[in-house]
Amino acid sequence: MKVFSEALVQEACRVNSVANLSTATIGEVLLVAQYLENKTGIPFIRMDQGSPGLPMNQYGIQAEIEALKSGIGSQYPAAAGVPELKKAASRFVKAFIDVDITPRSCVPTTGSVAASFGSFIAVTQRIPGKNKVLFIDPGFPIQKSQLRVLGIEWKEFDIFPHRGADKLKAKLEEELSDGDIAAIIYSNPNNPAWICLEEEELAVVGELATKYDVVVLEDLAYFCMDYRRDLSHPFQAPYVPTVARYTDNYILMLSSSKIFSYAGQRMALCCISDVLYEKKYPALAARYKDAGVFGVTLTASILYMITSGCTATTQYGYAKMLDLACDGVINFVEDTREYERRAARMKEIFTRHGFSVVYDRDVTRKVGDGFFYTLGYPGMTGNQLVVELMYYGVSSISLSTTGSHKEGVRACVSRMREELYPVLEERMAEFEKDHLAQ
Repeated sequence: MKVFSEALVQEACRVNSVANLSTATIGEVLLVAQYLENKTGIPFIRMDQGSPGLPMNQYGIQAEIEALKSGIGSQYPAAAGVPELKKAASRFVKAFIDVDITPRSCVPTTGSVAASFGSFIAVTQRIPGKNKVLFIDPGFPIQKSQLRVLGIEWKEFDIFPHRGADKLKAKLEEELSDGDIAAIIYSNPNNPAWICLEEEELAVVGELATKYDVVVLEDLAYFCMDYRRDLSHPFQAPYVPTVARYTDNYILMLSSSKIFSYAGQRMALCCISDVLYEKKYPALAARYKDAGVFGVTLTASILYMITSGCTATTQYGYAKMLDLACDGVINFVEDTREYERRAARMKEIFTRHGFSVVYDRDVTRKVGDGFFYTLGYPGMTGNQLVVELMYYGVSSISLSTTGSHKEGVRACVSRMREELYPVLEERMAEFEKDHLAQ
């Protein structure tokens, strides 16, 4: 039996001006779920928005309080960031990625969304004719929305049939050969599929980025959250896989939102290759009337126009957490491992009731459990499944909105609570019974 009637769901869509629930954005699905929950008092299984579901890191909070008491709030923060954060960022990258990036090239941004927004502008303006972005999908839908706002064109391909170094290289050569691609972007681990590019694949991406002079934007929002290996020990192998080992054309985006549950403070880092940071581009110099140094233009002429710098106290909080992680005082990998446990429990319930995991393997290993996973159901498209699950009090987004060519939905574990597991079990048992009967 359905939890919510079709009429009530349609009402929720109408009230919230959601034209098509099957292809709704994350924000639109969120509004519909909230409306239904508030109107009926019936709890939802919220798998839509990827908002952290763990307590904020207390070390960061205390550092922010101390910074505010010191009086820094009376001064504008520098666009390039406070020295303490820039130094901590450089050290953190070395500790967990084993890559050397100087403090100068580590620039704070108000979340990774601002980092990608600013980076899209800089990379597509640096060389005339290189003005498109290539998405290795599935990916974060917001980044394509940013390109719509900016009027930047993009290309995309679903990586699923192109896994492995040889297949990926062939596909990238095909996409890059026209010479109009300015940047490649992907997340690792991946939002929404939780797949992870392996070292051989990253080597190919790096090799071709250098060959075609393309900048790789590597979104590391779920940093060290591939729990299949213990990545929690600073300055010790294994280190986080990254394209930065294979090219100088890269920007790493490091967010505090998930690893420190610091999403509300909107703090991230744009860590630019030192070589790329210092490179001069005549097109940037002509447009911005500066020296055309990539990192300086991105920081002072682009990012500053977006946010006028990042909140100073939050920079000190982030710096403290990064330093303590390097010192081994904070083990953010263990702190976030609850997401792994939630994913395993939720996937077990869904698969026992007829669902399947859509993106289930990397090249050499089964996909791990973490912040996101994907679900499919026999005989249903992803768009149909989004709507059908809503009737049973479960919110998700269609994989079609992420650039995926596979049928299914994205599920996020962050809002799952202990008392909701029996509710999910009951609802999926009803879902299976109703759909077996059809």
